[in-house]
Amino acid sequence: MSHPEPNIVSDPTAEDASTGADASPSYPSEPADPAAAPSGPAGQPEPADQTDPAGPSGATPTDDEADKPRWRRDATIFLGGQTVSLFGSMLVQYAIMWHLTLETKSGGVLALAAVFGFLPQAVVSIFGGVWADRLNRKFLIIAADASIAVTTLALALLMLSGSDDLWFIYAALAIRSVGAGIQMPAVSSLLPQLVPVSKLMRVNGINGSIQSAMTLLAPAVAAGVYASASIVAIFFVDVVTAVIGIGLLALIPVTKVLRADLAAGEKVGYFDDLVGGLRYLRGHTFVRWVLGLYAVVFLLIVAPSYLTPLMVVRTFGEEVWKLTANELAFSFGAIVGGVLLATWGGLKNRVAMIVGATFVFGVLSVGLGMSTNMWVFFTFMFLLGVAVPAFATTSMTVLQETVEPDRQGRVFGFVGIVMALAMPLGMLIFGPLADRYSVESLLIVSGALMFVVIAVATLVPSGRRAMRAADEHTSVTV
Repeated sequence: MSHPEPNIVSDPTAEDASTGADASPSYPSEPADPAAAPSGPAGQPEPADQTDPAGPSGATPTDDEADKPRWRRDATIFLGGQTVSLFGSMLVQYAIMWHLTLETKSGGVLALAAVFGFLPQAVVSIFGGVWADRLNRKFLIIAADASIAVTTLALALLMLSGSDDLWFIYAALAIRSVGAGIQMPAVSSLLPQLVPVSKLMRVNGINGSIQSAMTLLAPAVAAGVYASASIVAIFFVDVVTAVIGIGLLALIPVTKVLRADLAAGEKVGYFDDLVGGLRYLRGHTFVRWVLGLYAVVFLLIVAPSYLTPLMVVRTFGEEVWKLTANELAFSFGAIVGGVLLATWGGLKNRVAMIVGATFVFGVLSVGLGMSTNMWVFFTFMFLLGVAVPAFATTSMTVLQETVEPDRQGRVFGFVGIVMALAMPLGMLIFGPLADRYSVESLLIVSGALMFVVIAVATLVPSGRRAMRAADEHTSVTV
């Protein structure tokens, strides 16, 4: 089943129980643009569109460990179910790509598969985010998982009956992608309902390490099942993992998030919520700054990293073990980075950590491009993997610590769009360039652009305010 990356905010009414090293930061926003919010009967902004002029500090989730005595049990069950579900999803992803490659040997077929696999998620994510803020996130995830599992089962039965038309596969990919677009915002905003705010970074780090480990295990298992049985067998495995994931999630009590922006009994339309989410982003400079930086860095680092196998083949040789070593170096690095983040907890100054990780990306990208020794190149790939959680996990955590619980679904809907579009858009840009220029030069340019991004991100007013607020918070909590 198609499965988004789970990320991790909590009850805003909980009283802060932690003022120590694990206390979660609160970052400011600019006052909302008065023109951006509709006026109520008295000319005042509607509650759903208000942005706290002092930033989210008044509504930001506070540490609520005392209110969640079973958080370790719930988080373990939830992450266990998501891990099983993710494993099945990755098996299907590898199997479909290999099946289409072996059966058609067509680049056009693979391109269409990528379109059907990514584009629906990008389109649906923003709507899925609204649903995640309006409905019970647990039941939303279960419904999406079940729909994807039924689709996968239907495709398996069709292929068993001899119907293996490409459009059946494309349709299944599209439905799975729609499910991922619904799941991603719900999953990203559900775990904070289970985990205390002060533990988000550590839990996110554990989750990231598990996902990285799956990238090592899933291809090997998929290859074994595909070679010994068939793609249909992998589809059945995915259905079983979906059932297990749904069953584990059903064990966790989850309530619908209370809407702090609505009065008791007040209702708001779906599209009003959608517009409210857009206005929230426009009025909340810090959240917009984090999302903008995340999108640009994701674009600059993901696509070039996908070109590193091409550099290995062109520069160091075509042996398969070298390509394998390249992938293993990055994956092991990501596992190590996630474990380090889970045990350490990261810097209290989240913004400094995000900017620092971006700088490291730039240095490592330039280093990869300048590498003339294969083992030096693999070392840089390992270090790049180590650095990824410092940026990606911290970016997600700071959003979860900052955005109010009843708006997180919509914010993570926009994150889902970035995640779905960054790789194909980046490859659309860097792929053709790699046929005209060396991968080395593209990696160096990507690294140099990363330094430009840092300069712009820290010099714009919202960036300066974010750094200043992070420094002030650190001085208070130290």
